Amino acid sequence: MLLKSYTKEVFRAKCNPSFESVHCIAHLDEDIREVLPYLNTVLGGFTYTEDPPSLTLRIHGRLITLHPREIAINALEDEAQAEKILHWLQREINETWENRSEIEPSTKDAPRPKIFEILKRLPNPKTNCKECGQPTCMVFATLLADGAKGPEDCPAMGEAARSGLQEYLAQFGVGQ
Repeated sequence: MLLKSYTKEVFRAKCNPSFESVHCIAHLDEDIREVLPYLNTVLGGFTYTEDPPSLTLRIHGRLITLHPREIAINALEDEAQAEKILHWLQREINETWENRSEIEPSTKDAPRPKIFEILKRLPNPKTNCKECGQPTCMVFATLLADGAKGPEDCPAMGEAARSGLQEYLAQFGVGQ
């Protein structure tokens, strides 16, 4: 077992304490740097950094970043959700570590959707209609690429275009 224990700190953003979501930092009692490339392979990491080592995952619209002695999770509903995710991560870390001899480690980032490819699939990106609540189609396309918004959030998009955009984003694991 690689990761035996941690302590967690759950807090609201200091810059805007009125935000409803909370964030969590788990302080790890063990160093997990050696498992990060294996986790990148197993969990399909979003961004991998070698120096200093870190792995960022994008799961269900939230970012989770693993450092050698710390895990940061954003946009949580409450402390119970933080604990659920941390238990899941601890299990994944330990299972991956135990099975590392069967896993090809990777330090590569996951492929990402291209903003301009998304823009081409939007109904009329030059109008910036703002029906989606964003100031421009470029901002909306960026949010789509990050998984923070979905094709269904563009009211001006027809069903065929929406389906094509969902198909494009699905190649990258976005919107699933």
